[in-house]
Amino acid sequence: MNDTPDPAAPIAQTDSPDLVQVVLGECSAADADAVFGVLRAHFPSDRGDEAPHRTEQAQPAVWTGGFLASASTGPVRGVLLAGSVTADLQGGPVAVERLRETLESAFVVSTTGTESGDQEVQMQLRLTGAEHGEPPLPGH
Repeated sequence: MNDTPDPAAPIAQTDSPDLVQVVLGECSAADADAVFGVLRAHFPSDRGDEAPHRTEQAQPAVWTGGFLASASTGPVRGVLLAGSVTADLQGGPVAVERLRETLESAFVVSTTGTESGDQEVQMQLRLTGAEHGEPPLPGH
């Protein structure tokens, strides 16, 4: 696994129904940064401003982050991606839905799988660039 956030970060310790763990894969570091940039702009995160980067490992790159989705966001401008991104969301049903809605506002999203438990939902999404939008800002 590449580029995981600091496990000592305060949000990583939070036991909240609003905490959603996000795992991004099958994408470039720049596209992962674009997705995390959208999420960081609207939800507190353990990622800070650190951009995803690749390591020298031969394994496929996977990026993780935790986001507190305690409130819904307003509309988000579309963001262009170079390719597609697989996003796995895991957390409380309301919080996962808030993150999904924000992602749908910024990207073209298709749900490729969901699994629900008593207190938690796991959802896999496929993100592609918005049909109209702007490229992500450098460093976001």
